[in-house]
Amino acid sequence: MTDQLPASPRAVVPPGQEPPGPRTIRSFYQVLVNTAVANVTSSYLWWALTFWAYLETRSVLATAIIGGSYMLLVAVFGIVFGAIVDRMKKKAVMVLSSSITLTAYLLAGALYLAFPESVLVDWGGPWFWVFAGIILVGGVVENLRNIALSTTVTLLIPADRRDKANGLVGTVHGISFMVTSVFSGLSIGLLGMGWTVVIAIAATALALLHLLFVRIPERGVAHVEGAAPGLDFRGIIPAIMVVPGLLALILFTTFNNLVGGVFMALMDPYGLTLFSVEVWGIILGITSIGFIAGGLIVARFGLGRNPLRTLLLVNIGIAVLGMTFAIREWWWLYALGILVFMALMPIAEAAEQTIIQRVVPFEKQGRVFGFAASIESAAAPISAFIVGPIAQFWLIPFMASTEGQDAFGWLLGAGEARGIALVFVLASDLLLTLRTFCEHRQNVESAAARLHVHPNTLRHRLARYEETTGASLRDVRELAEMWWALTYVSSC
Repeated sequence: MTDQLPASPRAVVPPGQEPPGPRTIRSFYQVLVNTAVANVTSSYLWWALTFWAYLETRSVLATAIIGGSYMLLVAVFGIVFGAIVDRMKKKAVMVLSSSITLTAYLLAGALYLAFPESVLVDWGGPWFWVFAGIILVGGVVENLRNIALSTTVTLLIPADRRDKANGLVGTVHGISFMVTSVFSGLSIGLLGMGWTVVIAIAATALALLHLLFVRIPERGVAHVEGAAPGLDFRGIIPAIMVVPGLLALILFTTFNNLVGGVFMALMDPYGLTLFSVEVWGIILGITSIGFIAGGLIVARFGLGRNPLRTLLLVNIGIAVLGMTFAIREWWWLYALGILVFMALMPIAEAAEQTIIQRVVPFEKQGRVFGFAASIESAAAPISAFIVGPIAQFWLIPFMASTEGQDAFGWLLGAGEARGIALVFVLASDLLLTLRTFCEHRQNVESAAARLHVHPNTLRHRLARYEETTGASLRDVRELAEMWWALTYVSSC
């Protein structure tokens, strides 16, 4: 198998569109800045909601449900968003996205004014979930804009510069994350949730107004020949299957998102255990320099000859990181781990986007990006919804007991958040365990020796995996799917 996937001619120059050049590149920069403002705003309110929910309820389960719900909505609507992107001009898609987000935030503001805060913070009552759900909808719809942005890279940037453009997208996301994390914590700590919603409404309105004056040179909507009118979902799977290895790439990322869901559910509760909300926001802002650095590295040097191999190495690094950055309750170790994690993420995202832009025809890219977002995001809610109750009702009390300290104190030390640390270690270890099991052809003794554990320990881990996911490692088809996803990247 070659190191380079074959590029689709229609992906290089979108049919009927203006060839990429200096004018289209300037338009891309304007779109990128506008998207950065919109993403800062939605992320600002999303992080603020998470901080506010945990500080008011002190419930890991509540934050896990909120985080899992966000990813679940992204999974449910990703394919729909992709179809919309393919059926409309890209600027119209972005205007639609910002308009819906602004409406959602206005509704959230009205709800905050209509009820006392004591009613809204009662996570056992309905209004807490209505308020959180409205904000989540506004944030989820922003993904419609992000899918459109990924396709504008193909539309506006020359083919040989798209990996670097995707690196710039990662850099902008890093800047957005840095600004957001700092100001979300400060906003909740100093202003409260009410004024935070007001700021989000004002910023979203300004971004929408600016977008109306941004020009995207798009002569028309590129349609698939013979496609039915309306939203067409039938071309998604053929567009993926025609490219050897593309489905494997998406499945590989999906599997790693199972671990990502654990981080998503527990990263903030762990951080807020070590820091005040203001300091935690500042820590996230400082460590997001890693996100900027990772994006700049890609923007400067690209992804190398084999973006697929780069993606594999990044995900192995994330698994190892998850097993080490919380082994002691040291603030600097956790902060350093997040810094490295942030640096790795834009490299992985740029790799996947570049591959899709290279091999999928422009008129189908929206649906492929949406499909990838859907199935990759679907993995995170599964682990988030599972790990929230497990951490809240079992692992956290277990590690606070004498029995838990006797069992794992040698590894994790003592402290208030040792239960969450144990979840990080177990989730990351699962990723390496399954890959090693497949590499050694399902030979438990051989894989256990490679992992330096007893064979019965490995059998127990595999049984827990089957119990949690409902998948059977003895089913040839399910095992083949997992093996394909795990090994394709490294064999390219």
